[in-house]
Amino acid sequence: MRSFRRPGLPVTVQGCAEGGMDGGAAAALLSCLLVVLPLRCAGQTNLKSPEDVQVYVVNSNFTLRWNYTGNDTNVTFSAECRWFEGYETDKTEWKELSGCQKVTRTECDFSSAITEYYDTHHVRIRAERREEVSPWSSIFEMIPYCIAQIGPPEIALQSTNGVIKIKVSPPETKMWINPLNFKYNLVIWENSSNAEFRSLSIFPTDIIDDLAPVTTYCLKVQATIPLDLKEGLFSPIHCVKTTRKVNDLVCATNVSVFALNMKFYLHWNNQYKQHVTYNVQYLMGYLKKLHDDYSVKWLSVPRCENITDTQCNFSSIIIGTSGFYYLRVQTVNEYNKSCLSDEVKVDPLITNEIGPPDVKLDISDVLLHIQISPPGGSESEVMRDHYDLSYRILYWKNSSNNEEEIKMKEIKQTIGTVSDLTPSTLYCVKVQAFSEFYNKSSHYSKEECIKTPGDKILPLIILATFVTALIAVCLVATILVFALYQAYSKIKYVFFPSCQPPLNIEHFGGQLFSSPYLSTTEEVIENCSIIETIIIEEVNQIDFKDDKHSKQSSRDSGNYSNDDDTSGSKVSEEMVEKEIV
Repeated sequence: MRSFRRPGLPVTVQGCAEGGMDGGAAAALLSCLLVVLPLRCAGQTNLKSPEDVQVYVVNSNFTLRWNYTGNDTNVTFSAECRWFEGYETDKTEWKELSGCQKVTRTECDFSSAITEYYDTHHVRIRAERREEVSPWSSIFEMIPYCIAQIGPPEIALQSTNGVIKIKVSPPETKMWINPLNFKYNLVIWENSSNAEFRSLSIFPTDIIDDLAPVTTYCLKVQATIPLDLKEGLFSPIHCVKTTRKVNDLVCATNVSVFALNMKFYLHWNNQYKQHVTYNVQYLMGYLKKLHDDYSVKWLSVPRCENITDTQCNFSSIIIGTSGFYYLRVQTVNEYNKSCLSDEVKVDPLITNEIGPPDVKLDISDVLLHIQISPPGGSESEVMRDHYDLSYRILYWKNSSNNEEEIKMKEIKQTIGTVSDLTPSTLYCVKVQAFSEFYNKSSHYSKEECIKTPGDKILPLIILATFVTALIAVCLVATILVFALYQAYSKIKYVFFPSCQPPLNIEHFGGQLFSSPYLSTTEEVIENCSIIETIIIEEVNQIDFKDDKHSKQSSRDSGNYSNDDDTSGSKVSEEMVEKEIV
C-alpha cells in the first residue's frame, strides 16, 4: 500500500500512518490522533508564555507589564489574579484580572481590580490566539502597599516681599490613608548656568526666605513617608521670580530662645528708636502639618502682651514634651503700625539645655558619699524622667602637688560613693549631668571639698599611752600615799603616843625622848629595851629608896606595914608592864 506523511505530525504519528490501513493499523492511527489532537487544541504547540512580568504601583494606580518574544501575529494577552489574607494559597481561586483581558499591548492598567492594599496578591498572564493559548507565565507575588511608590505632589507658589510662599497639595491618599504622614522635601536653585542646589524640609504651607531679590528660582517638591522609608516622585519643576524686600525698622530682629532646666525665654532686638510695644505669639507645631490655613490660629503668650521689654518668659505654654511650637514677635509702634518677626521653632527637649546639678558631700570611716540633686531641683520631673540623666563625677586630692590625678566615674543614681580614701586629706568633687539620648550635657557643678578623718592607729596609740601612764601614776600615787601614811603612823606613835607613862616616871620622859637613838624603828625597839632596863632599875631604886624610907619611917615612927609596901610594889610593876606593852 502507498505510505503518506502528514505534515505537522510528530514522528510517532507518522510511524502509525505508515503501518498500513488494515484494521490494526487503523486502530493504532486513531489512538495516536486521539493523543495528539487534544494537545493542539490546548494551544501548547506554537505560542510562547509572556516573560519578565512586573507590576508598577504609583499611589493607587496599578500597571502590569511583561515581555513577549514570540513572532506570532494576532496575539492577545489575558491575566488572572488571586489574593488571600493567610498563607494557604491553594484554596484561593484564580479570577480574571479586570482591565487585563484580551489586550494587544504588553501592559495593562488594573487599578480598579485592587481594593485590598495590605494583602498578598498573585498575578499571572498568558498569550492567546483564537483557540490557542500559551502556558501561564511565572507568578508575580506582591503586597500593593509594599511596592507602591508615592506620586508627585501638586504645588502653588507666590512671590512677595523677597520671599516665596509655597502651598503643597498631598499626593492621592487612597493608598496612603493619612496625609499627615507625609513630609516634603524641597529642592531649589537659581535659574542660571552655575546654579547650586539647596534642599529644605518644608511644611504643606511654608515660606522660603534667604533668597536674592529680583532673581528667578526654580524648585521641585518630593513627598516622603519616613516611617516606611518611602520616597516619592518629584513634582514638575516650577520657576518664580522674587521681589525686593521692604526693610521695616519696626520688626523685631534676632529672635532667639534661651532655655535652661525647662524654663523658656524668648529674646529679640529692637531697631526702632521710638516707643513700641510687643505681642509674643505662638502656634502649636502640629497645625503646620495640616494642609489648612493656619494663619488665623496664632495665639498670644500669657503675660507677654503689650509689653515693652525685649524678652518674654513663655514657659507656661509648654504643656508637654512630645510636640513642638513656633513663636514670633509682633511689634506695634505709636502709629499702630505692626510688623511680624521671623518665626523660631521650639522643640522643648531639644531646645532646652541641662543646668549643673547641686552636690552635697558627706564622709564616713572609709567612704566619701556624694549626694546629687538633679538639675532644676527635686520638683523638675521633666528633667528627671524624660532626659534619663546620668552623672559624671570628677574627684581629686586638693593638695599643693599639681600632679595629683583627677579621677572620674559615671553613675545613673543620684548617690555616689568613693572608696580608697587617704586619711587626713582634703578631697574635692564636681559633677556634670548628661543625657546620652539627646547628646546634651551640663556645665560642671560648683566645686565642693571635704576632709577625711585622720588615721585610727595614731589615736589608739595615744589612747593606750595615756591609759598606761594614768595607771602608772595611780600605782605610784597609791604607793606614795601608803608610804606617807606609814611614816605618819610611826611618827605619831613615837611623838604622840596614845597612852601616857606613869606619873611617877614622867620626869624621865624628857631624857628618854631626847635620845638620839630614836631615829629608826630598830632604835626605838632598842630604846624600849633600854627604857625597860632603866625603868626596872629606877623602880628598883625607887623601891629601894622607898624601902629605906619606909624603914626609916618605921624606925622613926615605930610603925611598920607590909601591906603598903606590897601594894606599892604591885602598882609599880603593873605600870611598868603597861608601859612595856
